[in-house]
Amino acid sequence: MVKVLIAEDSVVIQEFLKNILESDPDIQVIEMVNNGEKAIEAVKRTRPDVVTMDINMPVLNGFDATRIIMEATPTPIVIVSGEWDTKKVETIFLAMEAGAIACVARPPGAGHLDHESSTEELIRTVKSMSEVKVIKRWPRLQKKGVCSLRKDATVSEAAIMPAREIKVVAIGASVGGPIALQTILAAIPSDFHAPIVIVQHISAGFTQGLVEWLSMTSAIPVRLGRHGEKILPGHAYVAPEHCQMRVMKDGVISLREDAPQEGLRPSVSCLFRSIADVYGKNAAGVLLTGMGRDGAQELKLMKDNGAVTIVQNEETSVVFGMPGEAVRIGGAAYVLPLEDIAQMLEGLVNKG
Repeated sequence: MVKVLIAEDSVVIQEFLKNILESDPDIQVIEMVNNGEKAIEAVKRTRPDVVTMDINMPVLNGFDATRIIMEATPTPIVIVSGEWDTKKVETIFLAMEAGAIACVARPPGAGHLDHESSTEELIRTVKSMSEVKVIKRWPRLQKKGVCSLRKDATVSEAAIMPAREIKVVAIGASVGGPIALQTILAAIPSDFHAPIVIVQHISAGFTQGLVEWLSMTSAIPVRLGRHGEKILPGHAYVAPEHCQMRVMKDGVISLREDAPQEGLRPSVSCLFRSIADVYGKNAAGVLLTGMGRDGAQELKLMKDNGAVTIVQNEETSVVFGMPGEAVRIGGAAYVLPLEDIAQMLEGLVNKG
């Protein structure tokens, strides 16, 4: 049974969310509170498996409540939002920076076309996040020299790799990915010599906000990928919602509304497969924190085709699912702490 605490200032929305969540027999809402201060106290007292957190609440908002909870009583927190203005989206990602591990749109009313799919997504997210047992507050991740699961892979190894031109960097991420992406892109120099293409699993409605938030700290332009657009060095392209993103010959983005792969659209697997086919050894693939196995097999395909492959290590991953699977099947050439990945990429691309 997944025990859930709802933090939401509207009594009507509290009951709405409670009815949705408890429609699943494996979920029990153990308490509902109407402000962030009460949420902090209730988490300490009830020890829920998951907290659903609104952002705009009286007394103490969801961002500050998340930060305090993650410092004092680390608990999986899912931001549930029904508003989409720019300032609200920015605050949502600040809450993720403080330790929230997912964000989901609040389902619309029962008569809405998207009610059923949104309800299913909320339930699925809450249940899957309850499996994340160890939550780390990202600003405290300052460990250096963490041992690799493969060997002691260090950034200096890039200097002894066979010389090759890296023409593209492909990155895949899921749970915990927004902060991991922010960390990497903030450390990439403005004169980076290759384009970066990204798939991040995130709820519908949040991708544009993610791009805008990443742009705030990135030295290179970050934008949504567009069909037919040629990717350029020193630019990052994030896969948009509801389609599969590939990079075709001549570095042109293809966006197609293909069927989801293992329920995912966009999928890391689809992007990595296209990179393996088009770029071969002239590519670098990076698989970051995330639940499941999306992209792991295709990262191995990239490695088999001569590409440089990197995964985020377990110590700095929120969930070591996707990167762990890549390690297990032999798809990872390098297993690095998050804070070393950008330096490794710069060494490969700008000095390789």
